[in-house]
Amino acid sequence: MATSELPEWKAKLIELALKSNILTFGSFKLKSNRISPYFVNCGLFCKANLIRAISTAYARQIDSYAKEHPEWGFDILFGPAYKGIPLCVTTAEKLAGEDESKWGDIAYSFNRKEVKDHGEGGLMIGESMKGKRVVIIDDVMTAGTAIREAIDIINGQGGKLVGIIVAIDRQEKMPSQSEKEGKGDDGTPRGSTIAEVRRETGVPVMAVLTLSDMIAGMKKLGREEEMKQMEEYYQRYKPSD
Repeated sequence: MATSELPEWKAKLIELALKSNILTFGSFKLKSNRISPYFVNCGLFCKANLIRAISTAYARQIDSYAKEHPEWGFDILFGPAYKGIPLCVTTAEKLAGEDESKWGDIAYSFNRKEVKDHGEGGLMIGESMKGKRVVIIDDVMTAGTAIREAIDIINGQGGKLVGIIVAIDRQEKMPSQSEKEGKGDDGTPRGSTIAEVRRETGVPVMAVLTLSDMIAGMKKLGREEEMKQMEEYYQRYKPSD
């Protein structure tokens, strides 16, 4: 697993996630039927100080990517209903705080689950995506189904997808059919969902925190047992890409 020096803002976010029971350790059954030693409940970023922390982290990750790739940019943050809604709003505000001259005009947009047939009507709230460059912001990417639905909405609204950002990249291979049937992993090499979506779309897929980041965070905090559990899980389910 490739690792690098953990930025201080990521280390602080990991520590806050631990203190707030957003990142927990134990035995957790995932949708894939895998048993994970750790779980990140992004839905618990729901208090003022926590939503400030995660939205600032999203903004820093986006700003960092933009500085490394000056040819890249976007006009709208699109947050798919429901978890993406507060994320697109708060992150847009934090981006302006990172660099007002660069991000001050960034807009947000989100969808309704059902089309409204009264008042202003329609499916969308916020800035029109027609002819605009759009980045999807969401909490996690499991099978990629929700992200693909979001891409369909962007295309339907006349926007152009130029990036995706999520909170967590678990850096594990996609589940096999045998796992979905509760029969365990068949051992075949497979890529990760994020890598697959990156290949399908041709756009950058960013994550605020990766499993590598969290392992480095556990090491920095002296939590050797949790670090070992995460490393063992990675070795068992590491992707081929």
